[in-house]
Amino acid sequence: VALVGPNGAGKSTLFDLMSGLAPLTSGTITLLDERIEGRPARAIARRGLSRSFQHTHLRSDMTVLENVALGGHLRSRNGTLRAALRLDRQEEAALLSEAAAHAENLGLGAALDVPAGTLALGQQRIVEVARALMADPILVLLDEPAAGLRYAERQELTFAIREMRHRGISVVLVEHDLEFVGQIADRVIVLDFGTLTAEGTPDAVIRDPRVIEAY
Repeated sequence: VALVGPNGAGKSTLFDLMSGLAPLTSGTITLLDERIEGRPARAIARRGLSRSFQHTHLRSDMTVLENVALGGHLRSRNGTLRAALRLDRQEEAALLSEAAAHAENLGLGAALDVPAGTLALGQQRIVEVARALMADPILVLLDEPAAGLRYAERQELTFAIREMRHRGISVVLVEHDLEFVGQIADRVIVLDFGTLTAEGTPDAVIRDPRVIEAY
């Protein structure tokens, strides 16, 4: 599902509400038939919701592999004591192996040991997608993932999103580029100043007079 609309429409705010990063003042948010509004972001992530941000949130001093592996930290079963005694090495090795597999599937195999901060913007966004997959999500929110990307980087991102869909993961993305939306979205929802103004297939929505006026 693509969520589109002009600047100030409320798209990123909606993502913040869904992921627990902003307080909800009215209404409800449901994930797998369970209300999640008001829950901490960590609890919502444990329920299976992962997200990326408009501006990449990577640890630039850590390698690509380490950044991807961070996405699996909520799945850890080891407490502080076991970690202090280094009894968590088997689990850590398993998480690193899984992180490497996600990175390689998304074309980052040659960059596993490269500091994430040295990558091009497009590759950094792919790292964020791989990190989101490490949380074993059922739903991934992508906030303007194609912003500032070159053609080849957009192709890599398109592959990454399709890979998530093939895995049975639902994807909601905020995007301004309607051409990009038309290539990957099954359904488009249009917001304008916080109000839903149109919904349907990409072709139908792009031709909608209300959408044309909003843009």
